[in-house]
Amino acid sequence: MFHVGSRSTVDLEEEITPEEDIVKSRLKEIPHNEKLLSLKYESLDYDNSENQLFLEEERRMSHMGFRCLEIRRWVICGLIGFLTGLIACLIDIAVEELAGYKYSAVKQNIEKFTEFGGLSISLILWAALNSAFVMVGAIAVAFFEPIAAGSGIPQIKCYLNGVKIPCVVRLKTLAIKVFGVICSVAGGLAVGKEGPMIHSGAVVAAGVSQGRSTSLKKDFKIFEYFRRDTEKRDFVSAGAAAGVSAAFGAPVGGVLFSLEEGASFWNQMLTWRIFFASMISTFTLNFFLSIYHGKPGELSSPGLINFGRFDSDVSSYIPFESFLFFPYYFPGGMLGALFNVINYWLTIFRIRYIHRPCLQVMEAMLVAAVTATVAFAMIYFSNDCQPLGQDSTEEYPLQLFCADGEYNSMATAFFNTPERSVRSLFHNPPGSYNPLTLGVFTLVYFVLAVWTYGLTVSAGVFIPSLLIGAAWGRLFGILLSTITSSQSVSIWADPGKYALIGAAAQLGGIVRMTLSLTVIMVEATGNVTYGFPIMLVLMTAKIVGDYFIEGLYDIHIKLQSVPFLHWDAPPTSHWLTAREVMSSPVTCFNRVERVGRIVDVLSNTSTNHNGFPVVAHTTENEEPGKICGLILRSQLIVLLKHKVFVERASSRLSQRRLQLKDFRDAYPRFPPIQSIHVSQDERECMMDLNEFMNPTPYTVPQETSLPRVFKLFRALGLRHLVVVDDENRVVGLVTRKDLARYHLGKDGLEELQLAQT
Repeated sequence: MFHVGSRSTVDLEEEITPEEDIVKSRLKEIPHNEKLLSLKYESLDYDNSENQLFLEEERRMSHMGFRCLEIRRWVICGLIGFLTGLIACLIDIAVEELAGYKYSAVKQNIEKFTEFGGLSISLILWAALNSAFVMVGAIAVAFFEPIAAGSGIPQIKCYLNGVKIPCVVRLKTLAIKVFGVICSVAGGLAVGKEGPMIHSGAVVAAGVSQGRSTSLKKDFKIFEYFRRDTEKRDFVSAGAAAGVSAAFGAPVGGVLFSLEEGASFWNQMLTWRIFFASMISTFTLNFFLSIYHGKPGELSSPGLINFGRFDSDVSSYIPFESFLFFPYYFPGGMLGALFNVINYWLTIFRIRYIHRPCLQVMEAMLVAAVTATVAFAMIYFSNDCQPLGQDSTEEYPLQLFCADGEYNSMATAFFNTPERSVRSLFHNPPGSYNPLTLGVFTLVYFVLAVWTYGLTVSAGVFIPSLLIGAAWGRLFGILLSTITSSQSVSIWADPGKYALIGAAAQLGGIVRMTLSLTVIMVEATGNVTYGFPIMLVLMTAKIVGDYFIEGLYDIHIKLQSVPFLHWDAPPTSHWLTAREVMSSPVTCFNRVERVGRIVDVLSNTSTNHNGFPVVAHTTENEEPGKICGLILRSQLIVLLKHKVFVERASSRLSQRRLQLKDFRDAYPRFPPIQSIHVSQDERECMMDLNEFMNPTPYTVPQETSLPRVFKLFRALGLRHLVVVDDENRVVGLVTRKDLARYHLGKDGLEELQLAQT
């Protein structure tokens, strides 16, 4: 169970009453409550501490030194793009080889038993191969690195927002992510590779920018200046964009995705560096894939997910068609909202009842087996047979019960990787699918995709969403051609373009992306003609979907009780002031503080503070002191580790003056206070904090309104905001959790409860 406090400074170790103990004994699942905000998530220090050490280093640096730093940033972005492209190439090759082996084996088995009976063996083989691949991937995720589950986009959004998600950008997470997504896609699940690619690019960026690996305990002694949260955040934004670019072959779309969906902080200088990383990522992927396919120098595909090119002469477009796209404007948002609602309740069920690793692996294997069984049944009972021409692009055509020279059209949608299925719906000529096939496929695949997203496997939702939308979009195009028998209408009523608009509508209704998704679709298809209708569809899908429920990523962020800060404070919160939202009383230190008190405060598990105001010494009883600065827990731990005591400095003991390098070497895994030994004599020593504290912390009067506090906190990327009275004395401290617990609910402004979940 958990203990609930109304402020982050409340003692969470309070005694449980007998009544609560009875309720706890009756619970058989992990409790979940939307009215809770988890205390286990800490914030990142996106605000630089401008102490004496920092200012001295900046003043010593020449103009040429700053130019060199800028060159290093470009070099790092190039490395991020190159490595992200290599990882994308590895994923693509591995998936194609494993999926090719699986589909070839199943296809040969089906052809063998079609004439003589015994197709149940083919079904068992297909389900067994799917379950085997998924089992290996699920075991890796569930038992070795659970943070690698899902697409990783919600976690990266939280990281860029300023929330410290444990293990989210570690090398181990990257390895499990890559391995897991290969197994998931090869295992036939209704998943894609694009979300994990975004997460992978972010992990690559976080590692490369630091010039070392804390997991491997290897320090290359480079890029030491960038070992702080502010710099790492900017590079992670570049990594996320490089992941999008590698996935879709959309460098500009990657930049816009990082701006619209990922980054919470942005500056103009970032734009070109991120675009450079995205371009390098796409070029690297294409270069190595061209070598792999035996066509050096040729671009084998525009990206990891190849939609193919929409040629203007084949898929012509006239302005009048914008009115024919009108029926797409609302179904995209409504179907997206339905997808999110079902997945929301399914995720709550998983949180409560399927929280053990063994159960998670079993569920993933069950979904894989059911997916294969449903696909086999759909193909078996389908009578949609199409002629197999010499110029056919079908990868694994199944004849089954069709006549010679024909193939089963349902197999094109199910007996393929999801990316190839999307491409076939976009580009197969008119008449390749009958309406019944597309209608049944849309319904079945919608259910499978909803069930699959949220499993303990590495998987994305982009491609399944595009596949669902492409299916019902092409269905609409076929019906339009059927209704309008005019020869002139049938010429430009190509179902492929309607599949494209439907795919954009469905994906937009689920993830609520607008500008970035428009550019991604335009770049991925190589035709800017449909940019305007795609934008209209996406805007409408977002408006309609937001009326019912939030976007999928925001839902999963909320379900994990993450203190995520949106762009603005709740609109009805002006009546709240800093005095009412702040945490108080505040633990403060004097400019020169006793070591024993510092150790005791840092060791207190009931109040796990990470920032401490430094005040002028006062002799009055329990009176707040005037603010002099702010010092972080991580800084105090480094000072204790190096024993920077006044007595040692004043004695004849030789002691090296601490530098910023000492703090950067300890970043980001600062040692716990329990690992630092302080003797009884050392506890009586004094520590001078003047040189290491930030002497100019941001402060607000206690009468400041909540929206104003929120705007200051959010725009500057703060972790701590000191609240002072009229005499500049510390009366409280505002942290991320103090602001995130206020949100706009159905009945107006609501306050979440803080809990140690």
